[in-house]
Amino acid sequence: MFEQDKFWMRKAIDAATAARGLEEVPIGACLVDKNGELLAVAGNRTITASDPTAHAEILVLREAAAKIGNYRLTETALYTTIEPCAMCAGALVHARIERLIFGAHDERFGAVESVFQLCNTSSLNHQIEITSGVLAEDCRKLMQDFFRARRNAKSI
Repeated sequence: MFEQDKFWMRKAIDAATAARGLEEVPIGACLVDKNGELLAVAGNRTITASDPTAHAEILVLREAAAKIGNYRLTETALYTTIEPCAMCAGALVHARIERLIFGAHDERFGAVESVFQLCNTSSLNHQIEITSGVLAEDCRKLMQDFFRARRNAKSI
């Protein structure tokens, strides 16, 4: 693994941890340009914002696009703690993200490698370079601990 990938994944983990503090599912993401400049960072906000589309990846795309004044985010790398869902994977393709780096696979909803392969299918007009497994154990643990705590709270 590249040290740079670990550095940025830690930023995404920090955003996921902040989301967990808001009782959101702890997923975090950040977007970096070709010069290594951070364009945006966010954690899930679906509950806080009452918005089913407020996944960390979508929030990062929105913020970065507004910042640079273009919906096409070419020559960027998106780091996210969990494999993106179908909505997020589709948005990454439409935004023309160059590279996607994610931590843990999502065996139920993952749309990059696990369930679907939306980011690198030749059926679409853009393919994304994918790196998976960066700090995967840390990312997986965040999710497991969160859902374990929720199950335990419900059983009381």
